[in-house]
Amino acid sequence: MVFTSITDGITRGIEDVGARVSGVFLEPTIRLGVTGLSRAGKTVFITALVANLMDRGRMPQLHAARSGAIRTAYLQPQPDDTVPRFEYEAHLAALTGEAPHWPASTRAVSELRLSFRVQPSGLLGAVSGLRTVHLDIIDYPGEWLLDLTLMNKSFAQWSADVLERLPARPGGGAYLGQVDATTGAAPHDETGARALAAAFTAHLLAAREAGFSDCTPGRFLLPGDLAGSPVVTFAPLPAPEKTPRGSLWREFERRFEAYKREVVRPFFRNHFARIDRQVVLIDALGAIHAGPRAVEDMRRVLADILTAFRPGRARWLADIVLGKRIDRILFAATKADHLHHSQHGRLAAIMEALVREARDRADFSGARTAAMAIASLRATVEAQISHEGATLDCVKGVLAGTGRVAAMYPGELPEDPARLLSPARQGAERWLEGDYAVEGFAPARLNLKPGEGPPHIRLDRAAEFLIGDRLT
Repeated sequence: MVFTSITDGITRGIEDVGARVSGVFLEPTIRLGVTGLSRAGKTVFITALVANLMDRGRMPQLHAARSGAIRTAYLQPQPDDTVPRFEYEAHLAALTGEAPHWPASTRAVSELRLSFRVQPSGLLGAVSGLRTVHLDIIDYPGEWLLDLTLMNKSFAQWSADVLERLPARPGGGAYLGQVDATTGAAPHDETGARALAAAFTAHLLAAREAGFSDCTPGRFLLPGDLAGSPVVTFAPLPAPEKTPRGSLWREFERRFEAYKREVVRPFFRNHFARIDRQVVLIDALGAIHAGPRAVEDMRRVLADILTAFRPGRARWLADIVLGKRIDRILFAATKADHLHHSQHGRLAAIMEALVREARDRADFSGARTAAMAIASLRATVEAQISHEGATLDCVKGVLAGTGRVAAMYPGELPEDPARLLSPARQGAERWLEGDYAVEGFAPARLNLKPGEGPPHIRLDRAAEFLIGDRLT
């Protein structure tokens, strides 16, 4: 069995090397990972990006589109036969149909291949003619990305971290009340274990609903076919003085390690470790609306996320021999269409400040990073209204659920991001200044001209940063 594992590993390594060599010398492939924290709009981002790369009339900031280097773009069967295909056509129909609505959110890994016929620039391009470049988009839940931060933690460390922050989080008090009546040194009882796991999962669901970002383990929220299995039936416990064999602590510790081994590590090996470029989508406005504690939770999570990446400048020989390294990472605050354009700069500055620590880690390792405010699909138009003698810059759209057209003034973001981040770091319960509102807008009905993709805000700039250098 050991020999078989070794030979299987060698075979996979040879296959990976062969794939990398063909990608470098024949038809280059960009593997773009797309993830995000809860409700950040991953599905909409991928759908709108692909639609606008196929019909590039709204992509002036993508140099290869503006210059005409991209002659055509078309969908092809994806290379990974065991990964579900991203349902692009169904999602596009949902966004652009007679009764437009938001598509279902990401619940598992999916993939889509978009291929370009590109005219390279310069003398070499004139000699070589058109070439094919493949863009493989890998969509995966943000909760699964956060799980990678568990790999370097023991059950004791994870339990201590979680229990420390529970009092300030929704549903945390209820779980702490239940765990206080439990001792990890007691003999393991499966009925009690399931009750604790259910209570902890209820807390995670409540925290996510309230706008908190750190809701690990991610499979507790999206268990799929793991539902009810021991690998997702554990919870954090206070460390007892003794942990005898057969105790609840020992069993939860074993299941925690199995979760890392059987769930997290295969995801890293099969999907995450093969990514070239990464975009992390963030609902920063939702966190601001939820309050200072949600903003601090998001800031800390973004700093932790970089521990899961292997950032660095990709070199083709190093890629072939040592494996891929993510060399560009975009942190994008979504739903910029919920703000008047006069506040987009402030949202971008807040985004920059939120990811400063995370960006510094990546930049230090050689990866290029960027932070920007975008709207993958613009669902509003801008308007001005008079209120108590003042003119307010608003956005207007169709409210989700009601179908009513309404104008919204979400409040004014501060020019200095420290006015948000400082009280967040200090543990404030609410904002002392300002009241930031968020409404849910439905997608607007579209009348697209030939050659135009759906309307957006800065999606072309995001594409230029993520893949523009590989299309010229």
